[in-house]
Amino acid sequence: MRSQTSHSISSSQVHQWAVSWLNEGLKLKDHGWKCTAVVVLSVVLRAAARTCSINAACRDLSHAPSDQAIFNALGEGLPKTLKVLEKRLHRALTGNLPRRLLRRTWTIAIDWHLVPYYGQPLKSKNELYYGKPTRGTSKFHAYATACIVVRGVRYTVALTWVRRHESTVTGLRRLLAQIREKGLKIRRLLLDRAFFTVPVTQFLQQEHLPFLMPVVFRGRPPRKGKPVTGLRWIKRQKVGWYSHTLKSGKQEVSLSVCVAYRTHKNRKDGKRKQQKLLFAGWKVKGSPQEIRRMYRRRFGIESSYRQWRQARISTCTREPHLRLLFVAVGLLLRNVWVWIHDTFLSEGTGPDRELHLEKLRFRRMLDWIAITVVALLHDGSQPYVE
Repeated sequence: MRSQTSHSISSSQVHQWAVSWLNEGLKLKDHGWKCTAVVVLSVVLRAAARTCSINAACRDLSHAPSDQAIFNALGEGLPKTLKVLEKRLHRALTGNLPRRLLRRTWTIAIDWHLVPYYGQPLKSKNELYYGKPTRGTSKFHAYATACIVVRGVRYTVALTWVRRHESTVTGLRRLLAQIREKGLKIRRLLLDRAFFTVPVTQFLQQEHLPFLMPVVFRGRPPRKGKPVTGLRWIKRQKVGWYSHTLKSGKQEVSLSVCVAYRTHKNRKDGKRKQQKLLFAGWKVKGSPQEIRRMYRRRFGIESSYRQWRQARISTCTREPHLRLLFVAVGLLLRNVWVWIHDTFLSEGTGPDRELHLEKLRFRRMLDWIAITVVALLHDGSQPYVE
């Protein structure tokens, strides 16, 4: 593939970039003459590119080691402590990002993602996160991620695994530590509704970080005839900014609430309708229309999860460290895809830079990686079952 700036990209180069990014971060050692670090990571990338299991990827490759050998190599090569593992995964995700990202401040979206889980924990119930029943289960593996949401540079810059006994502030603190370790400067944070709590708001104000998040109404609505107070009173007001004190027990914190509108088309009757939106912010300025458009950028992180599901390794392992690795592999492949467009397939500079996503779609890049791994670890015979 050749862009209009005379850069050519091959499938072998894409595979080499993905393997080198992973290997530089994880620092896996060879596990025997056949189970080298490159072979292990290639099998893992093949499983991600085809959204299949490690077992299925090994069965499709005649020269690949067995699935048990791959798991043994990963189990012995990965760090045993979560802190060291997350540090290496963060290095793999961001170690090769352009250094020009450090020159300016960025709007960063932070999201809380729950992956449904139907099995039992490996050692402790604290490994799982329990929430409202979804998809037939109330047990999840919880992950928090941070993503730059500026068009063209939507890199995932932080990832952490959140356990049952940890609060949202704990997970948020680890994400911010990873972002600052990379040297990225934060202009503002866009958070989802899970972070609308007094402890999170206090923590962000102590860190002097401007933020914007949707308002969540908690508690029973007032009975008829009684005056409406607090956030429910603000919801009845006109478009604009209002001051509010958020309380939880003996704790309280002051913030600003923006009332805005959005119009949408009703799916049932096809008529245009208006919906009132409330956003909680601190040290964020703008008209209600600008605030609404600003927060819409946060949905760029939802696109990262959609693409991650296209490169998600299927697994039934109970080992949470392996599950975290498999999540990181999908996000790393997406970072490689963004980096290729950012470095080779874009035209112009600054805000006028033009992207050409049609030149290399994410699904096509995954196909390239799968084909390259087959060329390296397969004898070319037709697949069959005995």
